[in-house]
Amino acid sequence: MKLSVVSPVYKAERIIPTLVERIEQAVSPIFNDYEIVLVEDCSPDNSWAVIEALAAKNHRIVAAKLSKNFGQHPAIIAGLSLATGDKIVVMDCDLQDQPEEIEKLFKAMQTGYDIVLAKRSNRQDGFFKKLFSRIFFKTYSYLTDSKFDNTIANFGIYDRKVIDEVLKMSDYIKSFPLFVNWVGFRSTSIEVAHAKRAEGKTSYTYGKLFRLAFDTIISFSNKPLKIFVKLGMCISLISFLAGIYTLYKYLAGEIKVLGYSSIMISIWFLSGIMITIIGVVGIYIGKIFDQSKNRKPFIVEKTVNYES
Repeated sequence: MKLSVVSPVYKAERIIPTLVERIEQAVSPIFNDYEIVLVEDCSPDNSWAVIEALAAKNHRIVAAKLSKNFGQHPAIIAGLSLATGDKIVVMDCDLQDQPEEIEKLFKAMQTGYDIVLAKRSNRQDGFFKKLFSRIFFKTYSYLTDSKFDNTIANFGIYDRKVIDEVLKMSDYIKSFPLFVNWVGFRSTSIEVAHAKRAEGKTSYTYGKLFRLAFDTIISFSNKPLKIFVKLGMCISLISFLAGIYTLYKYLAGEIKVLGYSSIMISIWFLSGIMITIIGVVGIYIGKIFDQSKNRKPFIVEKTVNYES
């Protein structure tokens, strides 16, 4: 049995040697055959030079450099496309996902699961990042009529057949955890220790996190359109009842001159609703347009120690 450990790399030149060392120490007692797949997502530092130097000395390191910065999830998919293991571990490169927990994940998989996800028992992230994550997954769970846990991210171990199905998904917007949730199979989660970032700061600003969340929700759910349809129906009903009430008051002689303010408020309110609905529909059309282009979600510029 062969194990592949896939990790996207960005702004991690000082962390990579420690990451590789700790992965090897963690998996070598369990697997005689393993590989470490590092995907450098066009990082602005010297991450690729460090990876190349390590891969030249260690044939177990399979390295890939993307032609530009495509983002974390496309980088993960790129790594999965290069992985050849029967079991695949996906983890971040910042050592918040601890390689020492891989053994625990693998032992849980041996009890009959195809997917074992790492549940971060005590997340070592800032308050606002944890709050944003909780809000996103609550919102996404509601919009997709499914359940997601904000303490679970990319870290986990996956059977080959799971990854094969994930790689078949041709969605232009890539979100690895959501792909895994959609393909199904027997899955569970176990608690693992979560560490602080080994060095530096996360490359995900709140703006990037918001855009990622927005793109993901729009790409994986059409419920916002249904919500606006219901909203439109409710407004129409309220307007109809208000019209009946106004007509009654007019026939009863209680209204002599219709109010300018109420007319203007109604016009602005309904115009705002219509513009919002048209905007949401336009966003969905834009996503359809992006998908219809059928562009690659990533381009691998060069590889080291990879044999296709």
